[in-house]
Amino acid sequence: MKSFVKAAGLGLPLMLVMAGAFSAPAAGQDPVVIPIIVDTAVPIVVSAIKPKPKATGLSKFEGFVMHANIAQITVRAKGNDLAIQTFPLSQEVSAKMQQIIDKGGYQYGDKVTILYEPATLRAMKIKGKPSKPL
Repeated sequence: MKSFVKAAGLGLPLMLVMAGAFSAPAAGQDPVVIPIIVDTAVPIVVSAIKPKPKATGLSKFEGFVMHANIAQITVRAKGNDLAIQTFPLSQEVSAKMQQIIDKGGYQYGDKVTILYEPATLRAMKIKGKPSKPL
């Protein structure tokens, strides 16, 4: 066993020197890559965006009047005191509001329900009884 270890110990460095001397030199490893040309002028469409359909119906807002005139009405939400919304009035509602203002108008705290268009927030109808003028 000792002789085998001595032979391997002397022979191993000799084999490494022989392998290095007789091996072929390493050539430069330049990979041959053909560049992929991408046309950046044309966008890649993954999926077309579909617009959301606009609501055609009227939405409802219930609350208490803070201020009202012939152009707009400001209302505080019924369940949330911090939610305040101002609605511009449509032509029909503006004419009706003029008649209400001539009789005394809406006072602070009057309960109203406003039917409005969600897209423009324009009041289309106001339900609620104005209180007696002061």
